[in-house]
Amino acid sequence: MFTYTFTLIMALAITGIPIQGQTTKTEKYERIDKIAEQLVDQNKIAGASILLLKNNKVIYNKAFGFADIETTKQMQTNSIFRIASQTKAITSVAAMMLFEEGKFLLDEPVSKYIPTFKNPKVLVSFNSKDSSYTTKPASREITIRDLFRHTSGITYPVFSIDERFNAIYAKAGIATGIGSKGILKQEIIKLSHMPLLHNPGEAFTYGLNTDVLGYLIEIWSGKKLDVFLKERIFEPLDMNDTYFSLPKEKENRLVSVFQNTNTKLEKVKTPIYEGNEINYPAFKGVYASGGAGLSSTTADYSKFLQLLLNKGVYNNTRLIGQKTIALMMENQLNDKVKINGMDEDFQFGLGFGLVTEKNKYLYLSSVGTFYWGGAFNTHYWADPKEGLIGLIFTQEYMPESYWDLGLLIKNAIYSSLNSKSNEAK
Repeated sequence: MFTYTFTLIMALAITGIPIQGQTTKTEKYERIDKIAEQLVDQNKIAGASILLLKNNKVIYNKAFGFADIETTKQMQTNSIFRIASQTKAITSVAAMMLFEEGKFLLDEPVSKYIPTFKNPKVLVSFNSKDSSYTTKPASREITIRDLFRHTSGITYPVFSIDERFNAIYAKAGIATGIGSKGILKQEIIKLSHMPLLHNPGEAFTYGLNTDVLGYLIEIWSGKKLDVFLKERIFEPLDMNDTYFSLPKEKENRLVSVFQNTNTKLEKVKTPIYEGNEINYPAFKGVYASGGAGLSSTTADYSKFLQLLLNKGVYNNTRLIGQKTIALMMENQLNDKVKINGMDEDFQFGLGFGLVTEKNKYLYLSSVGTFYWGGAFNTHYWADPKEGLIGLIFTQEYMPESYWDLGLLIKNAIYSSLNSKSNEAK
């Protein structure tokens, strides 16, 4: 799975692990503590923030290890993380708010609103010597639904599942959206002229689709994406630590990114991806990427997930319709859709992965659970049956990754839920 090929912070071997935060009835979650502590001890992660909520109440909230391994600055429960692809769910919900206002229909062509997407073409041949290529007309246009469910044929630069597109996108200057500089409109127009990996609707291919949705939100709403998200989602949900660009006074809470180099943890200081600054959340001139641009805290993101678990209501205020949320939770990939880069029984709704009857055998979480993660090894899921929200955040850069972090801790969490002494049973 594309998101799950990214890296997370590798940790410094330390005897005494700093732990910050609190939880109710800590003894019931000793397995979570032990796993997190061992991961730091064994140089798997530098630090992590873990938050669990059950029926809208916090049942576990702790920070482990370091936010900066060079200065030994401790991780805090309010540390700010680059959440990368966790931005996608927020952008998708924002777009569906406009869907409710009659701004678009899911199966309309994208070209109705962005004309340069008219007459898309599919890659036929590629010359590795100069990155030139030939194309053929696509079987149909890209629809807005294709963007939500990643079936447009648009892929990612730098880490595409098809190496040819890494070269094609690089030559054209297509950006990842992770700390990329530029203007959103110009970046999406540029992308619209690129060939597709496959015909729209034929396959799930993780890519820049939600970045296109972000620009569509600007067209439909008449507001910049960051402004729309702030007014319609962040402020109503009291998400006061979620930004595309951090205020100066909050920059010191941004967690540093690390990578494992020859089994040694090192702080990343060099540019990432297409030459972007690693501390991009504190830089100006970075465009608002609807697919990967946000930074946030576990507490802030939990409020967004609570909105979805509560079927569109937060603090007795409805922000989005119950039926709209239900539609977003429906699998959008029928059996004719090929799955690129994922398990064969992978299921996806309008903005996030899903646990369904078809793929339940892969997960401990209940049918109806929705989930995703981010490029720097952040994880979230929400389990409606259990009323459970889980967030596991750390920060690590490619090429090494300890992505099993999310699975290990999730397994411990679900074993705690089954404990006879646990009120969350």
